[in-house]
Amino acid sequence: MTKDKTVIIVGAGFSGTLLAINLLRQPHIRVILIERDSARLARGTAYGTSRPEHLLNVRASNMSAYPDDPDHFRRWASLHAGEDQSSTRFVERATYGRYLREELAHKAQQAGNGRGWIFVGEVIAAERTGPSGFSVLLGDGTELGCDILVLAQGNLPPSDIPQFRGLDPGLYHPNPWARNWLTGLASTDHVLLLGTGLTAVDVLLSLDRAGFQGKVTALSRRGLRPQAHLEAGPHPTLVDRPPVDGAHLVSHVRRRAQDVGWHMAIDELRPHTQDLWRRLDLAGQRRFLRHLRPYWDVHRHRIAPSVAERLRQWEEASRLEFAAGKIGTVTPHRDRAIVEWRVRGQETARHVDAARIVNCTGPQGDIRTCADPLLRHLCESGAIRPDPHHLGLDVDRFGRAVNAEGEPQADLHAVGPLTRGEAWEITAVPDIRRQVWDMARALSHAQWVGGEGL
Repeated sequence: MTKDKTVIIVGAGFSGTLLAINLLRQPHIRVILIERDSARLARGTAYGTSRPEHLLNVRASNMSAYPDDPDHFRRWASLHAGEDQSSTRFVERATYGRYLREELAHKAQQAGNGRGWIFVGEVIAAERTGPSGFSVLLGDGTELGCDILVLAQGNLPPSDIPQFRGLDPGLYHPNPWARNWLTGLASTDHVLLLGTGLTAVDVLLSLDRAGFQGKVTALSRRGLRPQAHLEAGPHPTLVDRPPVDGAHLVSHVRRRAQDVGWHMAIDELRPHTQDLWRRLDLAGQRRFLRHLRPYWDVHRHRIAPSVAERLRQWEEASRLEFAAGKIGTVTPHRDRAIVEWRVRGQETARHVDAARIVNCTGPQGDIRTCADPLLRHLCESGAIRPDPHHLGLDVDRFGRAVNAEGEPQADLHAVGPLTRGEAWEITAVPDIRRQVWDMARALSHAQWVGGEGL
């Protein structure tokens, strides 16, 4: 008789939940899923929101949990959430969170025999129990054993910004996902957002939903904001991987954009992006991160057209400004802070008298300084190490965590945004969906490929 293998997954956001779902589809696998925040169980940060203004940034047609069943989410939304089946619809994120949670419960019930377990608690340490396997310690003293440990903590909270340390906690909010930063704002107040990406857009939408009538300045080094999806399409056909790398690839994409539009030119790269990243040497990857990453992000990770239209209305009413500059001095003044910055490309200084400041700079990647106790413990013990760019963990092509000696470990894996250094494009649903699908097959030794055998 084949002995069941126990897999502990730390983190029940999208990555961890979807890995659990896929593992429960396989025989002889026992899954223990651990999440510190019960409100985010099987939802995570992105899909744990209860705010209806927060929409998916990907159309419903590409949000199935299963690569072998691309229409699964659309069918579920029609039957269980009263959503229409339009492939162009951008569904509320809360609806998608409910979808993930119900799929996890359904697969655990199907698996039966106690093969799916969920624990709410914080994992603070993990120690090896022999040549392979771990004993995992939770903050309440609970100890759990496993054959394989998978790290799926998702995006880590933003890095703190030194200039804002020491400000009153009611004024400066380092975590944009906290639930208390909206309270107490007046219609004459000015809100400063540190960052102009997708997180800043979410904060703006929450301000809009709350009826805020004041002004908002969103500030980043370049002042770039996410671009919008087209109302419909594009519908890229499968093309060969571009035969160029580095700066030549940029020229190729620009030429292609002139022929088919930039939306299509970017989307055509989707099947090849990870391979293109892996083909670059470390110096080439660093050049991309230093010079091109912000421009790639705003074109690759887009917002729904309805969201873009609402932001345009705010800008036309002179209530929203996207600004480019570098933070200078921060001076507390009564219940506000006067924040000064130098305008990008100029010697000119500007300032804003902010009643609320929200850190929207995006997730940090340096596991050596993050607040997560398990990641710090494993890093200090040498079981894991940062990737060369400090985007997350160092892993090999198969998601096996690399230890301090540079050795991949068969019993310690990572999935999702933590593996950004190896895969680069590993934050969106389609990319993570493929990653956890492959990992579930590898961990269960499934002898089939693609969608075969299901």
